[in-house]
Amino acid sequence: MAQEGQPVNERFPRSSAYHPDWVLAAVSGGANSLWLTEWLVEAMDLHSGMRGLDLGCGRGASSIFLHRELGVQVWATDLWFGADERLARIRDAGVEHSVFPIHADARALPFAAGFFDAIVSIDSFVYYGTDDLYASYLARFVEPGGQIGIAGSGLLSEFAGPVPEHLAAWWEPSLACLHSAAWWRRHWERSGVLAVEVADTMPDGWRHWLEWQHVVAPDNTAEIDAVRTDAGRHLGYVRAVARRPEAAVLDEPITTIPVEYTMAPLTRPGHDDAG
Repeated sequence: MAQEGQPVNERFPRSSAYHPDWVLAAVSGGANSLWLTEWLVEAMDLHSGMRGLDLGCGRGASSIFLHRELGVQVWATDLWFGADERLARIRDAGVEHSVFPIHADARALPFAAGFFDAIVSIDSFVYYGTDDLYASYLARFVEPGGQIGIAGSGLLSEFAGPVPEHLAAWWEPSLACLHSAAWWRRHWERSGVLAVEVADTMPDGWRHWLEWQHVVAPDNTAEIDAVRTDAGRHLGYVRAVARRPEAAVLDEPITTIPVEYTMAPLTRPGHDDAG
């Protein structure tokens, strides 16, 4: 259980070594990015010297963690949070030679095909990765045999009908992007370019979600009440890890279609007068 007033949790021993003030100063979303990163990498094959993309990294705490804990070189990429503040945090952590802040849209990544050994995304993939074509786009940036891993808020199972009544006061249309581990497995497998290795939910994830909210946003009563009342029936943390098969054939993305203008008559003979 989390210690009162402190963003540490014995389930995540690596994360608990980081100073609470440092963790809180890097908050960029509703989840503890270090806890989710630690849980995700337990299911991935990451090691020192790898090139990794931390996609949707927020303010960079997860990127610093990946390098310090696993020795991965990390391209810390985010659209909503500026690279300058991220660079200051990276420098203060003493990892500026191995963690590189990038400001970019997840749908317009400025990297060469096959550049990364692995790609991770912490509590942000739902904002762009639900697109049916996105898996094929993203897989281009990881080398054949490389892994893609995501972790974040999600559902234990998809709703069979309307949003459950006990969640209705908190639920808003944007939360429709939350999905279950089984949904992510199907979504990635049907892309034809990813072989799913892990798709699961965190044991007692709702408790960790609730504990973190009490620390970072105690006034967020709508979410706290929803998670507490739900008690793990629907809400939790979801993780998925897939590998780009060596034989996978990826479509090249269409960015422009080259054409040439050919002059032709505008109207048929006898219909020159538009009036």
